[in-house]
Amino acid sequence: MLAVGDPVPEFELPASTGEVVSPGALRGRPWVVYFYPKDDTPGCTIETREFGRALADFDAAGVRVFGCSVGDVAAKKRFAATCDADALPLLADPDHRVAEGFGTWGERSFAGRTYLGVARATFLVDAEGRVAEVWPTVTPQGHAAQVLEAARARQGSAPG
Repeated sequence: MLAVGDPVPEFELPASTGEVVSPGALRGRPWVVYFYPKDDTPGCTIETREFGRALADFDAAGVRVFGCSVGDVAAKKRFAATCDADALPLLADPDHRVAEGFGTWGERSFAGRTYLGVARATFLVDAEGRVAEVWPTVTPQGHAAQVLEAARARQGSAPG
């Protein structure tokens, strides 16, 4: 998994909002990407709803937010609508290439079953494209507020 100080890998992914997102295009502004295991599951729904509700607060702090998981753009659009988070760009990573680059793709286990999938983790990326903070394990409830607090704290400590 990427660590604080690591540069984020280059990628280009389509989002549920119709835009194509790449770290290069985001340079000059901090951003957050939260990786979630699967659309339409309870924890992922909670997390996406919370980030969707906090989107205006992140915008006010000058921080873009993206969710990312496997699946296609159509699935991301449906999931965003289900979560009342249409304005929140959910990135479609069907071949899990970006999840692999961030280190969130790998062997998981649930209910006694082992499989390959996306780990729930979040990265705050600075304006230069380096990881500023990592949440390698996440509890969905309250996580968006935790990330917003960290983003605001970094903004207040940034050299002016």
